[in-house]
Amino acid sequence: MPKTVLTYGTFDLFHIGHLNILKRLKEKGDRLIVGVSTDEFNAIKGKKPVVPFEQRREIVESIKYVDLAIPEENWEQKRLDIAKYDVKVFGIGEDWKGKFDDLGDEVEVVYLPRTAGISTTEMKRVLSEFDERHVESLKNTLDTLSQIVKELS
Repeated sequence: MPKTVLTYGTFDLFHIGHLNILKRLKEKGDRLIVGVSTDEFNAIKGKKPVVPFEQRREIVESIKYVDLAIPEENWEQKRLDIAKYDVKVFGIGEDWKGKFDDLGDEVEVVYLPRTAGISTTEMKRVLSEFDERHVESLKNTLDTLSQIVKELS
């Protein structure tokens, strides 16, 4: 029986840190399922992604380490997804350390170290210093990159 690993995240402005955590999680099992936070759920968490949900999900789905990308719509769905997908390992970045220990009664919970020197929060801080024209240009570039990823998949 395959060993399924589950993780969740926003995956906004996809970067090498995201790729590294997905790669390390895939090494912990045979199948990696990634819950990508919807725009609505991010609003509840106080986050406003730059890249829309469907594009973030498509990017994550295109990563070779990911077997399935699902929408993450609320905090409570983790236990439901663990049961639904017969998950054995729940993994997430160490910035969440201790927050999901309660899932340990059902699965192995692992917190993985972040990639040094890279952070979506820091990228957004730098982006916030751009004027509206620059932000629109960046969004167009991200849309183009998303289309390239789609075509290469």
